[in-house]
Amino acid sequence: MDNKLLQILVCPVTKGPLIYNKPTNELISKSAQLAYPIKDGIPVMLEEEARKLTEAEVAQLEA
Repeated sequence: MDNKLLQILVCPVTKGPLIYNKPTNELISKSAQLAYPIKDGIPVMLEEEARKLTEAEVAQLEA
């Protein structure tokens, strides 16, 4: 994930910052507790395409 692109992108739901999760190839929104997929190198920034984070994933982000 390009750092410049990551600095520009925000969560479409909360307008908050995103965190790149390399192992899952997703952009994580802590505030919305959603994970946006990256398909073929392109972030899919649609709420309906996002995956809801599990309680364990949210707890890990908080730590």
